[in-house]
Amino acid sequence: MKYTKEEVIQYVEEENVRFIRLAFCDVFGEQRNIAIMPSELRRAFDYGIAIDASAIGSFGMPVKKDLFLHPDPSTLCGLPWRSESGKVERMLCDISYADGTPFEADCRRILKESIEKAQLKGLRFDIGPALEFYVFKADEDGKNTGVPCDGAGYMDTAPLDRGENLRREICITLEEMGIQPEYSYHESGPGQNSIAFRYSDPLTAADNDITFKFVVRSIAARNGLFADFGPKPIPGLPGNGMHINYSVNDKKDSELLSQVNAGILDKIKEMTLFLDPLEDSYKRLGTMKAPGFISWSSENRSQLIRIPASPRGYYRAELRSGDPSANPYLAFSLLINAGLYGMENRLNLPKSNDIDFDTADPKDLDGFDRLPATLDEAKELAKGSAFIKECLPECIINAFLER
Repeated sequence: MKYTKEEVIQYVEEENVRFIRLAFCDVFGEQRNIAIMPSELRRAFDYGIAIDASAIGSFGMPVKKDLFLHPDPSTLCGLPWRSESGKVERMLCDISYADGTPFEADCRRILKESIEKAQLKGLRFDIGPALEFYVFKADEDGKNTGVPCDGAGYMDTAPLDRGENLRREICITLEEMGIQPEYSYHESGPGQNSIAFRYSDPLTAADNDITFKFVVRSIAARNGLFADFGPKPIPGLPGNGMHINYSVNDKKDSELLSQVNAGILDKIKEMTLFLDPLEDSYKRLGTMKAPGFISWSSENRSQLIRIPASPRGYYRAELRSGDPSANPYLAFSLLINAGLYGMENRLNLPKSNDIDFDTADPKDLDGFDRLPATLDEAKELAKGSAFIKECLPECIINAFLER
């Protein structure tokens, strides 16, 4: 249920809510929060709650510069595991300066503006991300030991799969928070898991992504485990992907989806820095079904864009190059803008390729364009991109270039 401001205030008063966490993301997609007492809630809605922006390095703010958090009442959800002495609720926030001017590095606002831009052109996305993560044993201080919690493989079951109960607890907790997982299973790597979400609008999908990682880490820690969303936690084994499933305009327009996909393929090299922002991201790409080439096909999981089989005549696509270290607000925003570019210019998809890049002879790959092979290459492509400069403010681009 999505609440209004007055409904939130009434709910907090009637339901013994003791703390409200006001959450937001830094430029790199890491969730941060400040907790307020119920008595401060109306002030938060009316004026915002000040934070020291200079202490958040990726914001690039001068010393003693304040920003203000403005909670979005529609994002209210409870934290089920923090209810022993009164409920704890969380709301995601928009960010502004003291005079109410929107903060240019507020990634949630950037996604909102991209959604509105696309809607004005008649383009509406639905997005359902699927995120992979490793679960390791933790030491007595809760730190990662580097030892996977099990030795199971793809879609194994208990007793080999020791993450089954953990995934169940995660999915039940997400449902209690109003987030609907679609499916979960053990992935190919030891201790590696995957959970996918039901399709939703891009803003809700990005909010759910941030909440999901917070929930997984919290529940893993409660169980004496450590959840790792890094792109390549174990050298030589499968990396963690963030597969972005998307459709446009109710999944029924194959021509429009083709134009969107053509736009994404056209801009993917320039976007890659924001889909794969870490050094380890490039140890994943091009290996073990993580794409390294710019191509598409039906069903083939070694391709950059895959068109899944559908028995119902619906059309959707899956972008497979991103990883969970990406900021979902920026990733989805760039995907929308690239799709809009393809639609506005009526781009045609290149010929599909059913080659298996994981097993192909190297001499058969010469004609394929490649994704950036290193973080430095991705930075150079983003730095010189007019498309990226149109989509993102300079402060965010610089934060990724200087990281």
